[in-house]
Amino acid sequence: MLDWRISKSTYIVKSMITYQKIITSIVTAITVTMLFSCEGNLNRVRALDMPDENPQAIGIGLNLKYTDSGRVVAILKSPKMLDYTNMTFPYREFPDGVQVEFFDEKQKKNTITADYGIIYDETGLIDLQGNVVLVTSDSTKLQAEQLFWDQKAAWIFTDKPNTIQFANGARNDGQGFDSDLNFTNFRSRTNVGIQIIEEKKNDEVF
Repeated sequence: MLDWRISKSTYIVKSMITYQKIITSIVTAITVTMLFSCEGNLNRVRALDMPDENPQAIGIGLNLKYTDSGRVVAILKSPKMLDYTNMTFPYREFPDGVQVEFFDEKQKKNTITADYGIIYDETGLIDLQGNVVLVTSDSTKLQAEQLFWDQKAAWIFTDKPNTIQFANGARNDGQGFDSDLNFTNFRSRTNVGIQIIEEKKNDEVF
């Protein structure tokens, strides 16, 4: 009897240990499941708080006209536009190239084209990149790999190599410049070029 009782007691103890292991495993599984569930919910909440990196709109075959007091001041054309104006720092991207025609008060047209462009809405700054070509109303032609256009100040500038062919035949190859849109206030940083100087005849008789 003693041996049986010992054996039975041992069985009961072993059974209790086995049941404890099962219960512990079940509790652990439930806890892990709850943790994964909570983590999944937390990730979903975080995802809601994170800004969407995708554009809120995509424009195809754009031909936009900008007016001021009823007067057309610019026409923008582009095969594709990505609208990120829903971001903290809103901007619009033109990955497949852009062309802008802008007009002064006398309706004289200047045209600028580039392989890529970004318009930053808050600052009014336009970043143009890749085969940038600007042709003014008097046939002055600028070529550069990058050009910044400050719309508010009506000012263009770059620190990249550029070539400017002026209407009078003068040529400027430089590394960076600042200028107004009509190149009437042009400041080159470093340049090599050909300048056309007109000599005035002196008709005075001594």
